[in-house]
Amino acid sequence: MMNPVVHFEMPYRDRDRAARFYAEAFGWKMEKLGPEMGNYVVATTAEHDAKPGTPAGAINGGLFEFKADWPAQYPSVVIAVEDLAAAMARVSRAGGEVLGEPMTIPGIGDYVAFFDTERNRHSMLKPVPPAR
Repeated sequence: MMNPVVHFEMPYRDRDRAARFYAEAFGWKMEKLGPEMGNYVVATTAEHDAKPGTPAGAINGGLFEFKADWPAQYPSVVIAVEDLAAAMARVSRAGGEVLGEPMTIPGIGDYVAFFDTERNRHSMLKPVPPAR
């Protein structure tokens, strides 16, 4: 039996700034909990999945080869977007920093990394439409 990744966590330095960034850049629902819950912020990225029986937001993952000349290589999330150029603009407007230009991953889609307002490195992917 496989045990799926169903949650991610990342640090923040400024809770309001971080919550606002993900709400503005990706439309996520950000729920700021109180001190009794360690001031945690719950990020809802999906209301449901296409696969019956899986929790909302269930994700897959992967490992990449470390490259000495690439910046900020540590655990991160990849966020699917419909329009990569528009998403890059939203990230910039929300206070993030897009890292370079998109690259095409054959059979997967167009990909670009970014820093959020807390300097966490993540990336965006405009997936290739599924074959029919």
